[in-house]
Amino acid sequence: MTDCIFCKIANGEFNTEFIYEDDNVVVFKDINPVAPVHLLAVPKKHIESLNGLNDKELITDLFFAVKQACKKLNIKEFRTVINTGKSVGQEVFHLHIHIISGRPLNWPPG
Repeated sequence: MTDCIFCKIANGEFNTEFIYEDDNVVVFKDINPVAPVHLLAVPKKHIESLNGLNDKELITDLFFAVKQACKKLNIKEFRTVINTGKSVGQEVFHLHIHIISGRPLNWPPG
C-alpha cells in the first residue's frame, strides 16, 4: 500500500532506527509513547489488522521479533497490545504489536 506510514517505515523510506529487523518484521520506537518504553513490531507486508493475518509463519515471526527486541533492550516485563479495529483504538490500519514497559501498568486497561 503506497500511502501506509508503516509500510513506508518498514521499507526504509524514513530514517527510522530499527531495534530489530528480519526478512518479515521490523521493531522500532513509537513516536507517541505511552510509557518510557513503547515499541512497535510491524510486518513488512501490508496487512490491515489481525483479522487479515492468515500466515502462521508471520505470526511466529512477529512474536519472535517482540522477544528479540525485548532481549536486546534487556526488558523482562512488558505488555503487548494488538488493537483490531477503530472502535478499540487502532489508528494506523497496518497490523502492529505495541510493546509497552518501563512503568506500572494497571489492569484492566482503558
